Amino acid sequence: MKAVRIVQGRAVPLDRSDVDTDQIIPSDWLKRVERTGFDEGLFATWRDDPDFILNNKNYRGAKILVAGTNFGTGSSREHAVWAIQQYGFEAVVSPRFADIFRNNCTKNGLVAVQVSPDCGSDLMAAVQAAPDLQVTIDVTQLTVKVPAIKFATTYKMDVATQRRLLEGLGDIELTLQHANDIVTYEQNRRHWLPRSVSFPE
Repeated sequence: MKAVRIVQGRAVPLDRSDVDTDQIIPSDWLKRVERTGFDEGLFATWRDDPDFILNNKNYRGAKILVAGTNFGTGSSREHAVWAIQQYGFEAVVSPRFADIFRNNCTKNGLVAVQVSPDCGSDLMAAVQAAPDLQVTIDVTQLTVKVPAIKFATTYKMDVATQRRLLEGLGDIELTLQHANDIVTYEQNRRHWLPRSVSFPE
C-alpha cells in the first residue's frame, strides 16, 4: 500500500447524501475477476446522465471527492474503494462515512476525511462555485485547507489509521512486522498441530 501524507489538488462536489456502495460501483461490476478497470464502473448509472458532475470537463483530473453526508452505506464491497481510487481520487471528504466503507478505505490507502456538517457544506459550495480551487489534505496534521478562500479545518482520525496511511501499511505489511515472533511461535508449536507453510525466515 502506498504511503499518503499530503493530498493536494482540485475537488469534485458530489452533492448527494446517503450514497451507497451499489451507486458507487453497481453490482454488475462485481463479476470481474481482476482488481483493475473499476474506474469505468464508478457511478456508472449516474454517468449515463450528461449533466452528472463527473461528466463536467471542469472537474477532470480532480484528486478529491467532496460528498454529502452518510457516504458509502450499503454492502461491504471493497470494489467501491477500488473504483474511487482507480478513477484518480486519493481522498473523500464527507460529514459522515459508513463504518465498513471507512474501514475499507483505511485498508486500501484512500483517505476518508470526516468533517463537520457546516465545514462539509462550506467546502461543497466553494468547489461548486470554483472548480479550480486547490484543496490540501494533510494526513500528518489532520487538516483540510483551501488557502484561496481562507478555509481551514481539522478532522479526527485514530492513531492506528493515521499510522497505516502515513507508513503505507496494509494488513499484510502490518502482519509482517511481527514476522520474527510468528516464526518463533511456529517453531515451538507441538509437531502434531497445524502449522503455517513456508513462512519467510
